Amino acid sequence: MQEIRFDDLDALRAKVSDEYGPWGPELEVTQDMINKFAELTGDHQWIHVDVERAKAESPYGTTIAHGFLTLSLLSYLMSQTVSLKLPVRMGINYGLNKVRFPAAVPAGSKIRARAALQSLEEITGGRQLIWNVTVEREGGDKPCCVAEWLVRYYV
Repeated sequence: MQEIRFDDLDALRAKVSDEYGPWGPELEVTQDMINKFAELTGDHQWIHVDVERAKAESPYGTTIAHGFLTLSLLSYLMSQTVSLKLPVRMGINYGLNKVRFPAAVPAGSKIRARAALQSLEEITGGRQLIWNVTVEREGGDKPCCVAEWLVRYYV
């Protein structure tokens, strides 16, 4: 895991466009995780929760994770990829400029992330970082999630 220190702004600015990795450790996306996400969000579409129907009718031959489940795992996956040492009061997810789900995450898949720091800018009371994050699954030929993620840190 790459450690990035926030206490030296010039050093952090120098890391813009660097890619961090290698990939973080893999996380298995289980059917239990998918079912719990469906319960929390109310999204019970059969392609996510009906294992038997998905075996019979899905082009994937199994259930798949919700795209938003994959997206919601970005915080965890990034924490396993980049260690930010920040002397800050708080950090918040500010939003996403772009998100795409080029490939599905079948139940039982192992996913991991890598990131590149696209930009760092000063904001009132802190800094905003924009990360380009790619999530891939073991054995997949395309990323399962690509996101441009904005995070704000307040000092």
